[in-house]
Amino acid sequence: MAWTAPGGRDPPPRRRTLAAVTEEAGAQPPRQRRLAERLLGGAAEPAAPRPARPRTEAPVAVRRAALVVAVEAAALGVVALVLLYLTITSTPDSMGRALAEVVYVGFFAVLLAAATVGLWRVSGWARGPVIVLQVLLGLFGYFSAFEWGGPLVGVPLLVLVALELWLLATPEARLAFADR
Repeated sequence: MAWTAPGGRDPPPRRRTLAAVTEEAGAQPPRQRRLAERLLGGAAEPAAPRPARPRTEAPVAVRRAALVVAVEAAALGVVALVLLYLTITSTPDSMGRALAEVVYVGFFAVLLAAATVGLWRVSGWARGPVIVLQVLLGLFGYFSAFEWGGPLVGVPLLVLVALELWLLATPEARLAFADR
């Protein structure tokens, strides 16, 4: 039995609130999506390409700081080779510790060489590692010069560290890295 409104009238016709969907003529049916794509969503659209960053010329202080870091990197590379030679030709107390020392010095030499390139290009990442390694080299230079009786190594190292930190603290160097 059909439902009728009180008074014997028929109920009003149901209205559809959704618009009718029609396909365009010649349109291909939507492709079947994989289960993972249906559950987790599809891949994102590729991002817009980044605008090219203008290459700015590095200030004189930053170029000089890069040269000082290059000298330090070359010196550490030579020290790593000398330590490797001494490790191979002599009998260290612990071969593992001697080789670890060679690896540490070589790693710092490579890191300083990479930071040299970064400073030359005024890359924002390069200044932090350089300052950290300057502090470590300064401590080594201090102990070499005053505690271990090796002023021929320690004093020049302290001079290089002081020069490097001064060059990176100049106003033009700080402004070069301010927006990076």
